[in-house]
Amino acid sequence: MTSIPSNAIITVAGTVGVGKTTMTKKLAQALQFKTSFEKVDNNPYLDKFYADFERWSFHLQIYFLAERFKEQKAMVEDGGGYVQDRSIYEDTGIFAKMHADKGTMTKVDYETYTSLFEAMVLNPYFPTPDVLIYIDGDLDAIINRIQSRGREMEKQTSTTYWEEMHGRYQDWISSFTACPVLKLNIQDYDLINDETCIQDIVKKVEQYF
Repeated sequence: MTSIPSNAIITVAGTVGVGKTTMTKKLAQALQFKTSFEKVDNNPYLDKFYADFERWSFHLQIYFLAERFKEQKAMVEDGGGYVQDRSIYEDTGIFAKMHADKGTMTKVDYETYTSLFEAMVLNPYFPTPDVLIYIDGDLDAIINRIQSRGREMEKQTSTTYWEEMHGRYQDWISSFTACPVLKLNIQDYDLINDETCIQDIVKKVEQYF
């Protein structure tokens, strides 16, 4: 038995390659929750984005914003009981901001994007997660995972891009206040080979309810 309510929504956040998908699956299985994954394979902009950041960054972020908003709404309407892979907050706090800062998203596009985000998400009617699990890890291990898991568009992206994203994630989570945060270092857990690890994580999550 667990003290985590059956209608809870738990979101897993962290940089690309840190292990969000594995954490989402294992935690959902342990809690008998449903899963919500970001739709990467059917994304019409992702390949184009990795080929040309400046041309497609705005389109990609608008697509993600719409899809994550719909998914957040659907989880609540379904009665909760979900573990979610990646939060809507990372899109604006990490990805859109990074491209605006680097000049691969125009100032006008960024202002349009943030205005839409604020209207959709930063209001009392938007259903925030009950807790956000932030996963961190060693940068070299994360890059090795990206190189080994087989997504060509990611493997062809420069190491400096992943280094910058890792740093931005650490800055973002330090000031995140939308919901309670549980910080975990993925190197402290072997979710693939040690079944007891996920029970330790469940106990940590229980402290937020």
